[in-house]
Amino acid sequence: MKYKIPRGTQDILPAQSKKWQYIEQKAHDLCKRYNYQEIRTPMFEQTELFARGVGDTTDIVQKEMYTFEDRGGRSLTLRPEGTASTVRAFVENKMHGWADQPVKLYYIGPMFRYERPQSGRMRQFVQLGVEAMGSADPAIDAEVIGLAMDFYRELGLKNLKLVVNSLGDKESRNNHRNALIDHFKPRISEFCGDCQSRLEKNPLRILDCKVDRDHELMSSAPSILDYLNEESLDYFKKVQQFLNDMEIPYEVDATLVRGLDYYNNTAFEIMIDGEGFGAITTLTGGGRYNGLVEEIGGPTTPGIGFALSLERLLMALDTQGVELPVEQGLDAYLVTMGDQAKEAAPKLLHQLRKKGLTVDGDYLGRKMKGQMKAADRQQAEYVLILGEDELAQNSVMVKTMATGEQELIKLNEIMEKIGK
Repeated sequence: MKYKIPRGTQDILPAQSKKWQYIEQKAHDLCKRYNYQEIRTPMFEQTELFARGVGDTTDIVQKEMYTFEDRGGRSLTLRPEGTASTVRAFVENKMHGWADQPVKLYYIGPMFRYERPQSGRMRQFVQLGVEAMGSADPAIDAEVIGLAMDFYRELGLKNLKLVVNSLGDKESRNNHRNALIDHFKPRISEFCGDCQSRLEKNPLRILDCKVDRDHELMSSAPSILDYLNEESLDYFKKVQQFLNDMEIPYEVDATLVRGLDYYNNTAFEIMIDGEGFGAITTLTGGGRYNGLVEEIGGPTTPGIGFALSLERLLMALDTQGVELPVEQGLDAYLVTMGDQAKEAAPKLLHQLRKKGLTVDGDYLGRKMKGQMKAADRQQAEYVLILGEDELAQNSVMVKTMATGEQELIKLNEIMEKIGK
């Protein structure tokens, strides 16, 4: 029987894995600069956590979760996103009581959603997420957005477009919600089944529908910006002011809504503004979720965050022809001639590795020509040639591959030569 990889997943082979490592290290370094600390949560949680945290009217909860029952009869779900798990950890570990507030966290890890696989969208995908909990200051909204923009820019992406909106506070959202119901209700039968079920539960999500996005009522729907109360409007203006101060260009889009139920006030997306990236141009989505911690059993705690797919990021880098400066090749490749040299090779390789060099050698018994070809394929900077004559002199012949220059060097002086 031949086994195949499950649909919607991928094998990340060594050449590509180096790019992943580079991107992940860039994320670690950038988050450290912003003073965000890494959190690692389980890959599965109680199903109810996502129903409450993500929202039971969302496509994720209704259609896309990988849910199973364990031997104890408990319903568990592979995490479809990272915010709910991070907030659960925040509540369970009483981080709201920590002296340093807000609590600033980030995570990198696999998520799982059962949806139709397409370019840049997998059933198992890796998310980088950032969450800041404990502050209702619009300045931290701008900080979170700035972190996301810095991440893309420092990796070399261009033609980025930041779109921001405000979903308002609870009062503003309720007023807008009632206006949306009045707007859509007379003709809701013309919309898809999902939209019909959302009308009373969460009419804002009708605006995010892909099936009915061209319906005439979509373009004439009431704008949330017309229903922001004074407090919400002032908050949104301050976020924009901070973005201006940070010289981060943006556009205000009143039609921008987030697909999860817990968002309020600031919402944003970062897109690729250009051709060649496909139909889905959004790279990142995020926003403020001031009621989520309370929903999951914690005290009233404001929060804001974003999440992005590393697969979509890599796709964007490829589309724009960005070459990541990943390390390639070996510091040195050890070529042996004769049985005595082959016997001495493991010890020498081990010593060089302990000193921090990236080295390899032959394990297939190839002749010198074959070993030299292997060194060339693996882009070795130096070849160390070890034969009986070199052993007798406690030395090794060092060949610089770029120039062809050869030099006999004592074994205890190799680091001085190669380390430079």
